[in-house]
Amino acid sequence: VPLGVFWSVFLGAVWLQLLEVPDPAVVPHYQAGVVAFGLSAVIELLGEPFWVLAQAHLFVRLKVIAESFSILSKCVLTVILVIFYPQWGLYIFCLAQLLYTSVLVMCYVIYFMTFLGSPEATKKSFPVGRMKALLPNLVEDETFVNWKEARLTWSFFKQSFLKQILTEGERYVMTFLNVLNFGDQGVYDIINNLGSLVARFIFLPIEESFYVFFAKVLERGKNVKHQKQDDVAMAASVLELLLKLVLLIGLTITVFGYAYSHLALDIYGGSMLSSGTGPSLLRCYSLYVLFLAVNGVTECFTFALMCKEEVDRYNFVMLALSFTFLCISYFLTRWHGSVGFILANCFNMGIRIAHSIHYIYDFFKESTYRPLSGLLPSPLLVLVYVASGAITVFSEVFFCCDKGWMARLIHISVGALCFAATIVTMFCTETKLIHFVRSQ
Repeated sequence: VPLGVFWSVFLGAVWLQLLEVPDPAVVPHYQAGVVAFGLSAVIELLGEPFWVLAQAHLFVRLKVIAESFSILSKCVLTVILVIFYPQWGLYIFCLAQLLYTSVLVMCYVIYFMTFLGSPEATKKSFPVGRMKALLPNLVEDETFVNWKEARLTWSFFKQSFLKQILTEGERYVMTFLNVLNFGDQGVYDIINNLGSLVARFIFLPIEESFYVFFAKVLERGKNVKHQKQDDVAMAASVLELLLKLVLLIGLTITVFGYAYSHLALDIYGGSMLSSGTGPSLLRCYSLYVLFLAVNGVTECFTFALMCKEEVDRYNFVMLALSFTFLCISYFLTRWHGSVGFILANCFNMGIRIAHSIHYIYDFFKESTYRPLSGLLPSPLLVLVYVASGAITVFSEVFFCCDKGWMARLIHISVGALCFAATIVTMFCTETKLIHFVRSQ
């Protein structure tokens, strides 16, 4: 928390003093926005110990309820203020963000206040007995710092920092190098937020939940021969089916997203979004979603098994990749505008997927299990995807999007028929996956 306060103050000063500040007549209350978002980061850090404890003990329901309730509160407040007090501008989003973090932290605090010391906690032999144990304290007969844990924490911090660059690098290129004006940045943000809905609501929960699963089932730092073979079999089976699941979700979004990006933006934001670079951005983002899907699962398995030395080695790889990614983002944006950012992200994810696949292959090569076969859909399903993509593209050319609502409905109907054919084929060819989804 003290580090969070320091960085919030320091980076807040950078944003207000060193970077370009929007015209107050166009974007009022910018300074208040910077302060509010820095404060919300500190509030969220207060709840971090509770979040970690909940993750470690698989309190999935608590996490789902806390995040759902906080997001709902934020959305409701935003809608109310936008409708009744639009003149407040950035104040609306500042208040909504502060409410979100406050509700999130309070959900965790209230839950653990009632849970710790309860008969249920005693029955589960929960390692924390009271709230005071979650506060910083000195333990007798122990050094002030456990250096083994400190070095591991430092390794993960470096990795998280580099992942932040790789995940949000284009934001820093935008902010510090001014490659896009504020208007183009706004359109990019809208497309990015729309495109990332699937990643946030489907792929991220899968990644977080199964990271904990793989970390519990397999022992970090041990090769496949030194693991319990029953656990290896279960982990391999789950990994194969997870890869197949996210691959098919990603392929579906990529195939149908290409032909329906223009229509979706036109319905959502009118000509302001659909007449410029918006459709091209969303089409590229549909492809990027496929990379995000595969990378999430492969990395969650890889990071669940890496020992400290492997994490450190990977940090060097990520350092080089971060530098390369930032350079590619800059040059591709100069060449192809905001689309260049998404293309650079695809390149970045492709390299990370290749590294994770190499790690998974090495881990399982001395066993009889081949979970990477989950990345190979059935030939018939691939054929249906190709046919659906071609049909919907032709449909877009003939019926969308300036030929009236009847033509749009025909285009939507064509897509619905192709989507239904894809789902039916999936049910017929991927029976093992369907059983996994139903049971899990």
